[in-house]
Amino acid sequence: MEQRVSLITLGVADVHRARAFYERLGWQGQEVQETVFFQAGGIAVTLWGRDKLALDSGVTDERTADFSGVALAHNVRSEAEVDEVIEAAQAAGATVTRPPAKTFYGGYAGVFADLDGHLWEIAHNPGFPLDEDGSITVPDFGAP
Repeated sequence: MEQRVSLITLGVADVHRARAFYERLGWQGQEVQETVFFQAGGIAVTLWGRDKLALDSGVTDERTADFSGVALAHNVRSEAEVDEVIEAAQAAGATVTRPPAKTFYGGYAGVFADLDGHLWEIAHNPGFPLDEDGSITVPDFGAP
């Protein structure tokens, strides 16, 4: 697993309220499908409904109380690499909360919790290609 974070997703109670807060701080975001993306250097910060993030991360009802509302994402260059990283994480002691599978956005991803319960999504997302150095650029969702 390369040492990098591609996205930080914050699970929020109200996406529109949270977006307004960050925009008052001077951030500029784009909303698509009830998700707001902010470019933050070579990574993205994403706002998404807390319940949706928990469900997507495979956090079950009994673990929801421990869910911090934050998920880190590590984007990779292929579906095979998703499988490799998830397997390596599990071998290192992680708990797989969502096995790798096709995603609603046309990618492929899985999620694991580290030894302290921090969630990591390992994703191949063709809509967020990686630069040579591993950084991502949030696409222009308004472009045709």
